[in-house]
Amino acid sequence: MNDADFIKAFENGQFPPEQFNHKAHIKLAWIYLNLFDEETAIVKTCKAIKNFDRLHGDGTKYHTTLTVAAVKVVRHFKQKSSATNFEEFIVEFPRLITSFKELLFQHYGKDVIADPKAKTTYLEPDLLPFN
Repeated sequence: MNDADFIKAFENGQFPPEQFNHKAHIKLAWIYLNLFDEETAIVKTCKAIKNFDRLHGDGTKYHTTLTVAAVKVVRHFKQKSSATNFEEFIVEFPRLITSFKELLFQHYGKDVIADPKAKTTYLEPDLLPFN
């Protein structure tokens, strides 16, 4: 599925729920960052995933802080990347898939991510800022 079809299927709720894994989450952020500035990519990623959770889940799995942090982490690596497509990007930075939690916990203490407010409101990193 090319990037345009991926976004269209995701935004229309036609993306297969069984295929929405961590890699697909990172790909969604990567595509939006290719199309928009960081702020818009964050808004669109949050809206798309929240909608996906309502359509295909029970509406309780969406986590604002994790979603925003994922876009910020992808942006960080994207700025260093020479990749022209998502698969090249992941080959270049495999830890976005294999070690994402470790990357995240460089910025956040586990208590911040576990805070109930983090699900509904973006909480800034308490250990290392993204910018």
